[in-house]
Amino acid sequence: MPLSEYEQRVLEQMERDLGADPKLTSVMAKTSRPRGRWTFVFIGIVAGLGVLVWGAMANLPAVGILGFALMLAAALWGMLAPAKTAPVTAVANDAEGKSPSAGKAKRRGFMSRVEERFERRRDQNDF
Repeated sequence: MPLSEYEQRVLEQMERDLGADPKLTSVMAKTSRPRGRWTFVFIGIVAGLGVLVWGAMANLPAVGILGFALMLAAALWGMLAPAKTAPVTAVANDAEGKSPSAGKAKRRGFMSRVEERFERRRDQNDF
């Protein structure tokens, strides 16, 4: 079922708003990891699980421990890998290039900053 004109307008506005936020763009870019690495992690975990089960079936505790260590190493290698970072572009909000609330934003919590941004965007857009 196609979207109505209103829904298309709202979706386009959301896309523009999300694309205009440089902090969100940099955070989303930082979280990407190469797919090849995740493939090797998955293969390592499955192989470790196979070795663990084989060690348990063969009644060889050392092999089971080795399988568990392989699973753990593969999972840690995938989770602790450095993420690719994209260059962060600076957006000047006023003449000095700093927003008036830049000092306050560092002291407040994450959720309060998110709520403030949401309120600002909601006040700017009359749907």
